[in-house]
Amino acid sequence: MAQGRSIGCSVLALLCCLGCARKAPAPPPPPEVEVIQVAATNTPVDHDWIATLDGLVHAHVHPQVTGYLLSRCYVEGSLVKKGELMFEIDPRPFQAVLDQALARLGKDELDVNRLRPLALEKAVSQEDFDNARQAYLGDKAAVDQARVNLEFAHVLSPIDGLSGLALAEVGDLVGPNTVELTTVSTIDPIKAYFTVSEQDYLAFMQNRLGPTARSQVDAETTFELILADGRVYGERGKLYAADNQMDARTGALRVAAVFPNPRGLLLPGQFARVRIREMLHDARVVPQRAVMELQGVWQVVVVDSNDVAHVRAVTMGARSGPMWVVNDGLRPGESVVAEGVQKAHEGTRVAPRPYVAATPAAPR
Repeated sequence: MAQGRSIGCSVLALLCCLGCARKAPAPPPPPEVEVIQVAATNTPVDHDWIATLDGLVHAHVHPQVTGYLLSRCYVEGSLVKKGELMFEIDPRPFQAVLDQALARLGKDELDVNRLRPLALEKAVSQEDFDNARQAYLGDKAAVDQARVNLEFAHVLSPIDGLSGLALAEVGDLVGPNTVELTTVSTIDPIKAYFTVSEQDYLAFMQNRLGPTARSQVDAETTFELILADGRVYGERGKLYAADNQMDARTGALRVAAVFPNPRGLLLPGQFARVRIREMLHDARVVPQRAVMELQGVWQVVVVDSNDVAHVRAVTMGARSGPMWVVNDGLRPGESVVAEGVQKAHEGTRVAPRPYVAATPAAPR
C-alpha cells in the first residue's frame, strides 16, 4: 500500500515538472501601421463654385418715345458698335411737332425783335416786352425737346457688343413703358458671378493677411472656368470685384471674376464652375485617409516617440488632391497614422513604418 502511494507521488511530481517546462504563450506583436510626418509645406488648393456668366456691360435697349416701330436696322446676333442704328420708330409725328415748335419760335423771335426798340422808347410797356421774351424762351425749349424726341425715334446701340434677338416686331406700338427692344452685351471679357460662404471668404482673406505679401498671393492665385461639358476653358481669369456686404439671408458674398472671351465662346446666361487655385504657405497637410469623423469631430491618430498611439481632435481646412490641410491640432514633425487607423487605438503600442502613397494605375 505504501509502495503504491510512493509510485503515485512520483507520477504526479513528474507531471508537475513537465508542466513547468512549458512556457507561457508570447504576447502578440504590436500592429503595423504606416505613418507620415507632418511638415509645413506650400500646398495648392482648389475651390469650386457654380457661376453664371454675364456681359461685362449688359445694356437693355428701351425706346425713349412712343410710336410705331418702322424698321429693324441691325442683324440679330451680330456685333454692333456704339451709336449704330438698331431700330427706327416712325419719325413723322415727331417731325410735325418740331415743325410746329419752330413756327412758334419764329413768330416769337419776330415779336421780340419788334418790341425791343419800342420798349426802349417807352412806346410799349416793359411787361409786354418781357412777356414776348418769355414766350420766345419757352418755345425755344419746346424746339429743343422736339429735336430730342425726333432723335429718339432712331434707337441707337448704347455700347459696343453682341446684339440679341429683337423683342418687338415692325408695326408694334412701342414706348418707354413697353417691352425692351433688345439687349447688347460686351462679352470680351465676360463676367462670371458666383457666391461664396462666409467661412470660405474668411479663409480666402486670411491667406492674404498672412506673412506672405498680398501681391505674391495674388500672383499665385489662378482662376479657371469649367464649362458645362466638363472641359476646362482655355483662358485664365482674374478677380473682378466682390460685393460690399454679405447677404444677411444666406450668409454668402457675391463675387465676380472676368475671363477673356476673344472667340465669343462664352455667352451671358451660361452656367459654369469657377475654380480658384491658391497657394497655402507653410500649410500642414495629411492624407485624407488619415482623418476620421466621430459625431461631427475630425480626428487623427498621432504616434509619439514611444510608438504609442493617441487619438487627437483636429480642425480641417481645404483639400488638395488626396491631401487635406490641417488648420489646427497638429504640429510639424509629429507622426500621423495614414494606413491602419482602425488598428491604432488610444494608448496602444504600434509598429510604425513610413507611409507609401499608392501610385495610380496607368490607363490601359
